[in-house]
Amino acid sequence: MGQEKKAKILVDRKGTGDFTESISVLFNPSEYRIEAANHYAWHRILGQSVPVGMFVSGEIETLSVELFFDTYETGIDVRHFTNKVAGLMTVEKKIGTPPICKFVWDSLQFTGVVEKVSQRFTMFLDQGTPVRAKLDVTFKGTSSRMEPSDINALTNTVLEQQVSQGDHLWLLAARAYNDPGKWRTIARANKIDNPRLLKNGRSVTVPSPR
Repeated sequence: MGQEKKAKILVDRKGTGDFTESISVLFNPSEYRIEAANHYAWHRILGQSVPVGMFVSGEIETLSVELFFDTYETGIDVRHFTNKVAGLMTVEKKIGTPPICKFVWDSLQFTGVVEKVSQRFTMFLDQGTPVRAKLDVTFKGTSSRMEPSDINALTNTVLEQQVSQGDHLWLLAARAYNDPGKWRTIARANKIDNPRLLKNGRSVTVPSPR
């Protein structure tokens, strides 16, 4: 049998497309879940018993995975490892957004941003140091890099997107421009003063790539 391949998270903190940092997991996950969905607008029509659905757009895929960390035998604080994963939600000052990540495990390669991390500490040393933890991590995918011909086709196009639950301006920028740092372009176009107050269901104008 071949050597077991460890899952790892590759990190691009500069927004250049170069994943120069690698975070290895201590134990491979027992399962993972990939979700995709389509968004429909439902319209009530007089005389119809059920609403009529109109396709609006597809949703970005998400990857959900549970990561297990155990440092009981070494006595090391398990947060030394879990903080590296939780830290992937921290905004990088140079690009103004959290880093782009790639979860890699054998044939699985999922590129996106860490949308959510839930930490559970389940074992402790006598002095209270945590040595066992489970992390539920959700990655939200980003669109692939656009080819120059595709960008030229959109030069005079203004896109309208409906905000879904969990969306942020930097996520919309990552999808539209493959650059989450351009979220301010969308904010200016929509006169959004506080990007944290982006309401679910709102229509947002996304200026075409230049």
